Amino acid sequence: MDAGAPVPWWRIAVVYHVYVRSFQDTDGDGVGDLPGVLQRLDYLADLGVEAVWLSPFYPSPQRDFGYDVAEYRDVDPVFGTLADFDRLISQAHARGLRVILDLVANHTSSDHPWFVESRSHRMSAKREWYVWRDPHPDGGPPNNWLSFFGGPAWTLDPHTGQYYLHHYLPEQPDLNYRNPEVLEAMLEVMRFWLERGVDGFRVDSASHLVEDAHFRDEPPNPAWRPGMRERDRLLHVHTEHQPETHEVLRHFRTLLDRYSEPGRERILIGEVYAPNPILVSYYGTSESPECHFPFNFALVDLPAERWTAEDLKALVEAYESSLPDWGWPSWVLGNHDRPRVASRLGEERTRLAHFLLLTLRGTPTLYYGDELAVRDVEILPDQVRDLPGLREYGGRWSRDAARAPMPWDDSPGAGFTTGTPWLPLPPDFRVRNVVAQRQDPGSMLHLVRHLLHLRRQTPALSVGAYRSLPTPPGVYAYERFTDRERVQAVLNFSDRTRSVEAAGEILLSTHLDRFGRGRTPVELRPYEGILLRPSA
Repeated sequence: MDAGAPVPWWRIAVVYHVYVRSFQDTDGDGVGDLPGVLQRLDYLADLGVEAVWLSPFYPSPQRDFGYDVAEYRDVDPVFGTLADFDRLISQAHARGLRVILDLVANHTSSDHPWFVESRSHRMSAKREWYVWRDPHPDGGPPNNWLSFFGGPAWTLDPHTGQYYLHHYLPEQPDLNYRNPEVLEAMLEVMRFWLERGVDGFRVDSASHLVEDAHFRDEPPNPAWRPGMRERDRLLHVHTEHQPETHEVLRHFRTLLDRYSEPGRERILIGEVYAPNPILVSYYGTSESPECHFPFNFALVDLPAERWTAEDLKALVEAYESSLPDWGWPSWVLGNHDRPRVASRLGEERTRLAHFLLLTLRGTPTLYYGDELAVRDVEILPDQVRDLPGLREYGGRWSRDAARAPMPWDDSPGAGFTTGTPWLPLPPDFRVRNVVAQRQDPGSMLHLVRHLLHLRRQTPALSVGAYRSLPTPPGVYAYERFTDRERVQAVLNFSDRTRSVEAAGEILLSTHLDRFGRGRTPVELRPYEGILLRPSA
């Protein structure tokens, strides 16, 4: 970036992921809706986030809760209307909040009119909008590709005698981006929402948009062991990260850039699970950019036993060193597909994890409810609503556990609904809710609010550079700095008190009980982090 150039909003922003079904219900049907998000915009503005990423709300049979889109340019009645969306975006912008939509670009619902026409006969005008192949000579699927949700990635259509590709449910057929008509159709979808004022898109399953043109079998994974998921039996070299996928993303980015202007950039975020060398390829190049940033899930994937100062320092520095000069980092702690961070780490380390998330260099994304340290809910097999979880795990595990309704207060419906919630409420919602934590000055909610407001007030935290600092074992410390300002984050990831040489003004502790001039050495309590402004 040129010296003195204004900083794009997305570099300063903290993104808040709203799973719309579970955020706020306004009509008593037990399912969250767009008017509910509108109702809670003041909460989000007060929390201190700058952007809201909405999970899919398009018309859908809801087999994968909106990630099976039956119509891209409308709102499912369960979530409201287009007029509700227009009011939401207008009111969000009035509060300084940006709105990012989920773009489910890899596949549609099998109920989408495009697919209904595509499967009607082999000579259909939309036949090549999806990926169709003749059976293998033995009559089975065309190759050995596997679905994320168990079983082959191919389903036979008896009417036409060919198999269609689906990386997810059979009811989620993959679009064929080798057909330029498909790309143009998706660009038209993006134009529709951009004209309504959206500030960007998160591209679902961005790494799977295009597959190998020769449909070659994927090789076996030598690291696979019994107990690992079925899909991991193979190395997905022919179904992920294909060169043509980057070409599609470049087209998406070009469109967004046409709609952008200084201070109103429209952004592209990619959902990409990959090691650093592959992940950073989704930035594109400075001449041909792709994503403004792909989500970095390293903190989500890191096992709890490796949440140590040494492992985290190595993880951060490996990621930082892999970024291109024009690349801006991204950090994520949780999402709607993974167990919640408080269930993975426990409450003490969850406080420290959010301190890390919100003080590292880059754009962080918060998952709704994590600011309260909400845990996964227990979902009994007969309560599972997640169809992929039922199909792959027989109800023994499902993503429902991380999707429970937001606990706003201690009323019978947790302030989420006046009806019966679509999933069980968190079992401790009567004591762990927004109202209760607002009244507790030492709560997780207050810690997150303090961190978010400090980011806004401290350029070194929001846009400054990063460098690590020497520390004793068990402690991870780093400095964020600009030409005019320095702050230091010192995090004790051990279960023992650690003594650290650090002099300056303490701006914040994860315990929320000490501020002001610190003495050196500083005694860090177990799992405590402090942010300080060092002495000159």
